Amino acid sequence: MTTRHLVWDWNGTLFNDIDAVVQATNDVLTGAGGNAVTTDEHRDRFKRPIADYYSLELGRTVTAEEFVLMDRIFHQSYERHRLACKPAADARDAIAAWGGTQSLLSMWHHENLVPLVDQFGLTALLNRIDGLRGAGGGPKQPHLEAHLAAIGVEPSTVVLIGDSVDDAEAALAVGAAAVLYTGGFTSEVKLRAVGVPVAATLLGAVELAGSSGV
Repeated sequence: MTTRHLVWDWNGTLFNDIDAVVQATNDVLTGAGGNAVTTDEHRDRFKRPIADYYSLELGRTVTAEEFVLMDRIFHQSYERHRLACKPAADARDAIAAWGGTQSLLSMWHHENLVPLVDQFGLTALLNRIDGLRGAGGGPKQPHLEAHLAAIGVEPSTVVLIGDSVDDAEAALAVGAAAVLYTGGFTSEVKLRAVGVPVAATLLGAVELAGSSGV
């Protein structure tokens, strides 16, 4: 295993919360007069900025003001439903399998993220944990830039493991590598279309991340 730095995504990657996300999404959509989506539909159609995804599902443009309310509804609902969620089955083993330094970057609110990661006993395994500070819904790239700067690592020495197209786009945009995991929020077809390595398990993702081809 090489000694590169690994950045983990949380929601849909280390944390298996797809059910909570879909339930919260449906609370937003139905509250705005739209139809509920299935898990497969969400995995096929979800994208960032999230306002664009809501616009797609509702068939109309979601204004910035409307999105603020939608985002609040989503997170309130998510907080209820995520209590039944747990880390992915191989999350701890995958973290332990990495030979270099590693950290966590999530687009979930920082003040909620940190105690949950600690609750599952993962804090000590990570060099840094960053969640969303302030308004959300946008792309991950600027947050990844800030995360790597805070750690003090060069992007060219970094590989990110996530479950969304946005994860890969963020990594590639800053000069890092990416491996995508099919067990999260995005369909395998969409992930493979990005052109980066794809794995069905987190342990498999770590193996790909440590290979010379990534």
